[in-house]
Amino acid sequence: MSPYLTASDLVIPPLFIMIIILIGLHKRNKYGIINPAYNYYLSGILVKVFGSIAICLVYTLYYSSGDSTGYYEQGRSIYNLIYKDPHYFFEVLFQGCTAENYSYLDETTTYVDYHAWVADYSALYISRLIAPLYFITFNSFVGVTILLCYICYSGIWKLYLLFCEQFPLIRKELAISILFIPSVVFWGSGLLKDTITLACVGWYSYSFYKVLIKGEYKIVNILLILLSAYLLISLKPYILFALLPGSMIWLSYDRISKTKNKAVRVVIAPALIVLGVFGGFYLLSSLGSVLGVYSLENVLDRAVVVQKDLKSNYYGGNSFDIGDFDASLTGVMSKAHLAINAALFRPYLWEVRNPLMLLSALESTYVFILTFTLLVRLKFMGFFRYIWENPLLLFSVMFSLFFAFSVGLSTPNFGALSRLKIPCIPFFVASLFVLRHLYERKTKKKLGF
Repeated sequence: MSPYLTASDLVIPPLFIMIIILIGLHKRNKYGIINPAYNYYLSGILVKVFGSIAICLVYTLYYSSGDSTGYYEQGRSIYNLIYKDPHYFFEVLFQGCTAENYSYLDETTTYVDYHAWVADYSALYISRLIAPLYFITFNSFVGVTILLCYICYSGIWKLYLLFCEQFPLIRKELAISILFIPSVVFWGSGLLKDTITLACVGWYSYSFYKVLIKGEYKIVNILLILLSAYLLISLKPYILFALLPGSMIWLSYDRISKTKNKAVRVVIAPALIVLGVFGGFYLLSSLGSVLGVYSLENVLDRAVVVQKDLKSNYYGGNSFDIGDFDASLTGVMSKAHLAINAALFRPYLWEVRNPLMLLSALESTYVFILTFTLLVRLKFMGFFRYIWENPLLLFSVMFSLFFAFSVGLSTPNFGALSRLKIPCIPFFVASLFVLRHLYERKTKKKLGF
């Protein structure tokens, strides 16, 4: 038996699942009549809970250790501080982990590696976030994971509601692409950074739409934009890199689409789109002092270093090579097509080395077939014309491509790639289903995929 699984894991998880089912039934019965999208709420959260349990079992019984168990151990050490001295607990929780407060740890709290405590900011940030969850999970590893999964489900659910509001006739397809994609369910449900950052992308997109596109200035939506941006900066700033330019394009093009004069739209549209792109990059440049090593000035150098490291023999045959590049805009752009292809459509079936890679390859193969079919049926230019005509679709595809580019450029390892790319997969696959829907509605022909 794994040291991370205890007696509490036999009691707490079933109890949480029962509570989650009751909440899901209540939401479905209360809101399902008004909004049919809620008919997928319960099935969506149950699939996520199943994913959270699956990843717990993989990390404890298959890998024996890893990021998920590491965050759990660190969070438990922080939580145990409250029994030693509540002041210590709240100091670490709100002020962070430092060389000075490392001395608070002892055998009663369990130790954390000193280097990790003072140097690995994002890892300890996750542990600080989850430490309060231990109060109601009784140190259950699976219980903490399920509770975090449930909290973060609201982010991906918000993203689903956003797409359903725009395209209500394809709720089922949107549920498949946003709630039920296997890789997203698995890697986006565990005690990992990816679970939180995926939720942040959903919260950000939904709240950005409500506040800046719909003009609904509710305080909760404004706070969600700020909270999600803050968490992304703290955990994975490069996700914000991909969101901001797309957001500026979305906002700019939404204003264009509301202009009745077609001639004005044609003339102004390119200028506002370009302005949106540069506005996004200007915001990123302005955040340089906050982002530190993830600032726009350092990100290209970092991509080269990380790409070379993950390509090493240490990763045991799961690596792939898009070729060397230098840390210049020209250098990275020369690899853009290969990076995007790797993130969205690899591993190929002939590159499979283990069962997890097979699942990822099957998923990527379907996405490739659907993409290729749409490009052919819509005659390439029609593919992009449909995207251009809908602001949400434009934002979704632009974010997907920006993000796929950044991840594919710096992650030449299939294991890491299948996990790191999950924020863009719901957007990209949902966009494909929307394009298929628009094509079928216009031509009265079924694609069959």
